[in-house]
Amino acid sequence: MRDYIIITDSTTDLPASYAKENNLVVIPMKFNLDGTEYLNYLDEHEMSNKDFYDAERAGKIAKTAQLSQFDIESVYRKYLDLGYDILGIGFSSGLSGTFNSMRLAKEELEEEYKDAKILIIDSLCASLGEGLFVYYAVENKKKGLNITENGDNLLHLRPHLCHWFTVSSLETLRRGGRVSNITAFVADTLNIKPVLHVDDAGHLIAMRKTMGRKRSLIALVDRLVETINRDEPQMIMIGHGDCLEDANFVAQEVKKHIEVKDVLINCIGPVIGAHSGPGTLALFFVGSKR
Repeated sequence: MRDYIIITDSTTDLPASYAKENNLVVIPMKFNLDGTEYLNYLDEHEMSNKDFYDAERAGKIAKTAQLSQFDIESVYRKYLDLGYDILGIGFSSGLSGTFNSMRLAKEELEEEYKDAKILIIDSLCASLGEGLFVYYAVENKKKGLNITENGDNLLHLRPHLCHWFTVSSLETLRRGGRVSNITAFVADTLNIKPVLHVDDAGHLIAMRKTMGRKRSLIALVDRLVETINRDEPQMIMIGHGDCLEDANFVAQEVKKHIEVKDVLINCIGPVIGAHSGPGTLALFFVGSKR
């Protein structure tokens, strides 16, 4: 049986060191900041996450673009030529058209590489939620699961991969059309902090409102405590929009309530950050339901 390689995109927001250690192929997504286009590499070599968030705080506007069919085909073809099958994991179709580009690339390449297996999965996840999904794909491969077994396992996992997050301000979500002008103005004026999650279809949903930043962070932990799968200690991932102190606070609160395998904290990259803004704090884990 042919070996397979896991290919994903940079909205996973995983550390570059993790991708390198686990032989992950990560396609960089594109973002535009004040008219200049950049590629979002995990190692931040075109723009650091810190510089990106400082630019947002200074009022610069960031926009993003989905990966094209050509972007994906060119990467897939490289590994198909090396004799690999491909397990492709994509950014939520509920938030981006990138997965449709993956589907088109798969259809085109299957005509050309008839002996190869190309399995693509819509993660229905974003940021380190997608990163956690990829983490389980990597762990499955380490356990010896073949590409089909790995894909089946991931599809079973997908409805249980929880995303809970809050934002410091609704301004970036307002600019992206996620909330109305009035909602953003009232919330920011009254210091109301929303608690949001990504639903079963991979869409962004507002769930509740809290007064003040600390309460919103504790509300994320409360959701974890209520729904986390406690069969065994698990990997918890925390993403932050240049607010590491808050991420460390949430990690400490999580550890007060449950036994964990590990906690991975990493900065949310520019592609997701363009829509969520500075001060975003996100918590990802496997639960009884999303």
